[in-house]
Amino acid sequence: MSTEHQTQSKSSLTESGYRYQWQLFLVALAFFTRIPIPTSTPFSTKRLNHANRYFGVIGIIVGVICSLIYLLFILLFPATIAIGIAIISGLLITGAFHEDGLADVFDGFGGGWTVESKLNIMKDSRLGTYGASALVMALGLKWITLVSLADINLYLPIYAFIVMHCISRVAAASLIFSYPYVRADQDSKVKPLANQQSLLDIGILLTTGILVLSILPLSLALSCLITTILIRQSCGYWFNHQLGGYTGDCLGATQQLAEITGYLTLLTFANHYHF
Repeated sequence: MSTEHQTQSKSSLTESGYRYQWQLFLVALAFFTRIPIPTSTPFSTKRLNHANRYFGVIGIIVGVICSLIYLLFILLFPATIAIGIAIISGLLITGAFHEDGLADVFDGFGGGWTVESKLNIMKDSRLGTYGASALVMALGLKWITLVSLADINLYLPIYAFIVMHCISRVAAASLIFSYPYVRADQDSKVKPLANQQSLLDIGILLTTGILVLSILPLSLALSCLITTILIRQSCGYWFNHQLGGYTGDCLGATQQLAEITGYLTLLTFANHYHF
């Protein structure tokens, strides 16, 4: 009886420990990227609820892949082309998940007058003028900023890809803990992430961001942290003012804006310190 009880306890501990964390990571990987995971991975609303804790880790993976693509193509082409290909690879890996959110937010906020009309426009799969303009400006600003970093030091885009893809996702996911979810429909992108968040979720999320920032010089890390917090707070206020909360598209827009701000912060720092 004692042996059976110990076996059950050990199994339960494993399920709630490393194995469960691995399953949450795989669920996050499947939800936020196009990277395939084993079909045997158990999926449930509960797991998806808590998968946001690994949003920053997913950002690291995307950033590393973009960096490897950049390193490969910088051997063959000028930095302007290598960075363009790396950005495209990021779009393919994520399925332009966050870029879609950015476009929807600008379409909705630009064309809607009431909360209901804004939400309806954001839900519409068609791309409007505001959204298209936001996408062009965002992608163009990413490209020109990363090219400028490469002009200073060919290795700076590597730091930019890894760090900014991570902390921008941490900023976006952290909004879940601060604002109400406002879309009531069942087919939204992020509704499963809008319920039952825990302190462990936010703890793992924030720790990931802090650890990644630690690879930067202290003054640069603090600058990136401050600008990311400012963007996060500004986006949260903006969404709350416009909608009374956030939607999945709002999280995607926050990620994009925080990523771009991170690149600009790194470029400003690099221009002044010439490293």
